Amino acid sequence: MMREVTATRYVEPLRSGGSVPGVVEADDLGIYVVKFTGSAQGRKALVAEVIVGELARALGLRFPELVLVHFDPAVADSEPHQEVRELHAASAGVNLGMDFLPGARDFTPEVAKTFRVDPLEAGRIVWLDALTANVDRTVHSSNLMIWPTSGTVPPRLWLIDHGAALIFHHRWDGADPEKSYDFRHHALGHSAPDVRAADAELAPRVTEELLRTIVDEVPDAWLADEPGHVTPDAARDAYVEHLHARVRASAAWLPTDFPTREELAAEEARRAAKSQAGRPNWLKQVPDLHGKPAAEQDWSVHLG
Repeated sequence: MMREVTATRYVEPLRSGGSVPGVVEADDLGIYVVKFTGSAQGRKALVAEVIVGELARALGLRFPELVLVHFDPAVADSEPHQEVRELHAASAGVNLGMDFLPGARDFTPEVAKTFRVDPLEAGRIVWLDALTANVDRTVHSSNLMIWPTSGTVPPRLWLIDHGAALIFHHRWDGADPEKSYDFRHHALGHSAPDVRAADAELAPRVTEELLRTIVDEVPDAWLADEPGHVTPDAARDAYVEHLHARVRASAAWLPTDFPTREELAAEEARRAAKSQAGRPNWLKQVPDLHGKPAAEQDWSVHLG
C-alpha cells in the first residue's frame, strides 16, 4: 500500500510542466514532488501515475516511491502567484507525491551519447511504455533521470512522469488491447532495446493478480467520475481487464523498428528545412523551436 503523509512545508512550484507540481516537505521529513488533483491535466493523470509507476516498481524498474499527500492550501499561503494559489485551493485533500531525487539530471540526447544503457534495460522500459501506451518518453522529452550524480554509488536511469500514459482511459469505447503506437522516437530507441527478451521476461509477471493489487492503490475519489463505469470498483475492473488483455496480445504491439541516431538526425533536418521553407524571409533567421526540448532543467532543485 502507498504510504500516506501530510504536507508540512511548501518549498516551491515547478513550472517545467503544464500541471505545475510543487515541492513539499512532509511530516515524515521526506521531500516530495506533489502533483495536484486540481491541475488542468485532471485526475486521470494521477491514476496513470499510480498504475504505471507502481507497475514499473513491481517489475524491478527504478521509479521513485509514490505516496498519498494530504495537502492543506494554507501550507502554501506564501505563494505569490494567483494561478498557483488557485490550483492549491482546488486541490485540498489527498494528492499524489513522488519521492524527490536530489541532484538528479535529465537524460537528454547529449547525455545519451555518453551514458550507456544496457539493451535489456532499455527493452524493459520500452516494453512497459508500449504496454501502458506511454507515448511521452521521446528523444525530445525523455521523462528519464540520471541519479545519483555524485558519491560512490554509480548513476542509474530512473523513470518519472507517467501522467500521459494509459491513453485508452480517455476513450474507453475505443480501447483496443492490440493497438500499436509509434515508438520510433522513443528516448531509448538508439540503445538497441531488446524488447523481445523483455517481453519474454516481463509478460508472465504481469498477472491479473498483480494488476488488481496495483489498481487497488488508486483512491476511490480519483475514479468516481470515470465515464461508463458506475463505481470505482467497476473502473478498476476495466483497467485490469484491458491491461491484462494487452499483455496477452503483446505480439501485436511489440515495437521493434527503431531508427538510428543518423536517421533521426536526417529526419529532424528535413523537418527543419521544411519548416524554414514555409516561413517569410523576415522570419527565416529566427530559430525554429517547434518540437525542441525546453531549456535544460536543473534537477538539483526540482523534479517533476
